[in-house]
Amino acid sequence: MHIKKKSIRVNEQIDTSSVRLIDENGEQVGVVAIKDALIKAEVAGFDLVEISPNSSPPVCKIMDFGKFKYELAKKEKETKKKQHVIVTKEIRLRPKIEEHDFEFKLRHARKFLEEGNRVKATVMFRGRENAHKEYGERVLEKFSEALDDIARIDKEAKMEGGQLVIFYTKK
Repeated sequence: MHIKKKSIRVNEQIDTSSVRLIDENGEQVGVVAIKDALIKAEVAGFDLVEISPNSSPPVCKIMDFGKFKYELAKKEKETKKKQHVIVTKEIRLRPKIEEHDFEFKLRHARKFLEEGNRVKATVMFRGRENAHKEYGERVLEKFSEALDDIARIDKEAKMEGGQLVIFYTKK
C-alpha cells in the first residue's frame, strides 16, 4: 500500500479567491484577495505558500519555499532517527539440555536483552520427546527464573508445532 504525500500548493497553484495572509515577518495581514497576496509575495522576493488549506479562507504565508521544504525534510529525517526498531533474537533450547549449554544460552539471552532486543526462547522437541512436554516446560521455567531480574515475559509459553515458544522483553 503506497500512501501519497500531501502536496503543498505554492503561488499560482493556490486556486481560491481570497486568503488569510501572514507576511514574511510572521505578522497577520488579514483576509486579502489572492492577486494582492501574490503581488506582495513577489515584491518581498518570496513565495506564497498555503499553510492551512482546510480553513476558510485558507491560510497562506509569504516565505522562501525552498527553505521551507528543506526544514520539513530535516524534521522528517530527525523523527526517523529517533525511532527504535525492536529486533527479536532467538535462543534455541532442547528438553534435555546440559547445564553448561543452558548457562551459555542464558548469557546470550541476557546480552540480547541488555542491548534492548526482544528474546524468543524456543524449546525444540524431536520424536518421542513430544510425549514429554513437561521437560520442555521445566527448562523454560528455569530459564524464566534465571532472567527474572532483567526481563519480563512478553508472551506466555505456547506450543507452535513441535516447539514450545516464549517471548521476553527487558524490564
